[in-house]
Amino acid sequence: MPGPPYSPSSSRPGGSRAGRVLRSIASAVLIVLACVLVPVTVLTVWVHGIALDTDRYVATMKPLASDPAIEKAVHHRIVDAVDVRVDGKRATSEIAAWLQSQGLPPRAAAAVRGLAPQLDAAAHAAVDRVATRFVESDRFEKLWTTANRTAHSTVVHALTGKGRGAVGVSEGTVTLDVGAAVDQVRKQLVDAGVKPAENIPDVEKQMVLFRSDKLDQLQGAAHALDVAGNWLPVLTVLIAAAGVLLARHRRRALAKTALGAALGCLIVSIGLVVARRFYLDRLPPQLLSEAAAAAVFDRLLHFLKVGLRTVIVLGVVVALGAYFVGPGRVPRAVRGGADRSADSVARWADTHGVRTGRAGTWTEANRKWLTLGVVLLLALLFALWNDPTAATVLLLVVVLLAVLAVIALLAADGRRAAPEKQEAPE
Repeated sequence: MPGPPYSPSSSRPGGSRAGRVLRSIASAVLIVLACVLVPVTVLTVWVHGIALDTDRYVATMKPLASDPAIEKAVHHRIVDAVDVRVDGKRATSEIAAWLQSQGLPPRAAAAVRGLAPQLDAAAHAAVDRVATRFVESDRFEKLWTTANRTAHSTVVHALTGKGRGAVGVSEGTVTLDVGAAVDQVRKQLVDAGVKPAENIPDVEKQMVLFRSDKLDQLQGAAHALDVAGNWLPVLTVLIAAAGVLLARHRRRALAKTALGAALGCLIVSIGLVVARRFYLDRLPPQLLSEAAAAAVFDRLLHFLKVGLRTVIVLGVVVALGAYFVGPGRVPRAVRGGADRSADSVARWADTHGVRTGRAGTWTEANRKWLTLGVVLLLALLFALWNDPTAATVLLLVVVLLAVLAVIALLAADGRRAAPEKQEAPE
């Protein structure tokens, strides 16, 4: 009696199941890897924006010129650097001696000598007023912006441990040379009649922006991210796409990937808050005030925080979208309610003589592909958007919902027109 026909699957019982298991394992590994790489990619994009894009760097640093904490810190540095001190005791003694030789009573001459502290205070007040007017003027903002733009190439070297120019890196300390500001204040003092200011020597007064014994390690990490910046975003997208495509339930895999990426960025955001507090608590007060240090820290990380928030919002939106297109009871109820609402609007329009004709019929016949095309178009628009933010994501979501509403209304009218066309020959 002949046996059953030969088949490869019968000779390898459970072979297809083993393949599914391997695919599931590979999908899980790729999805986890993608979720880890997403925040790393955001960090990489931030490093590129700060280090390699001059406009981005200047846009990041420019608001600091009008920050009250930075103005106060630079003001103190300028006053300390100028350090114009009139020898009040000597000057008043000479004046008193001359007046006494002209017949001034000794008691009056002693009173003149007692004006030495007031003379020193007046000179210091003049320096303080000029420095205050300078840091609050447009000249300081222009000087700050020009210095940062000119020194942008230095930032690249600072991230790799080779500082030069206005921004310097040495032994874990990042400094900014305010010598140019000192020169401006010296000139204004001379123009204001403070003659001793002519004797102020050229100085290279350094303003400490950042100090950490871990700077070398940070520079190594920043350099590695900078090198990987050109390819890491593309690699992350490919890994995530491969993980979703290998999954048995791709919709669920997409939702998990999106939520995992959002969670990773949320963890990094929390880590930045902790790092900020750690840095400020250990900053020596003689280097920079806490308010100024916080302003510098926040501005340097501004676009990084924006990127992290954007990914978090995008991840939540994608996960919600994947959920509402699924077969669950709540998604079906939502979609059914939307279709019923569209049908009601279509009936109301029909009673008022408003019909879409062939456009509605075509939309109903091609609704699935039309919806997919709109989603892909908006995804491409987001990918090409210059510096997207969380507001950008929400704006595109609103546009998508509006377009889907129009498609639903056209399709509803097309569904009403279809029965009429079938009844027309009868």
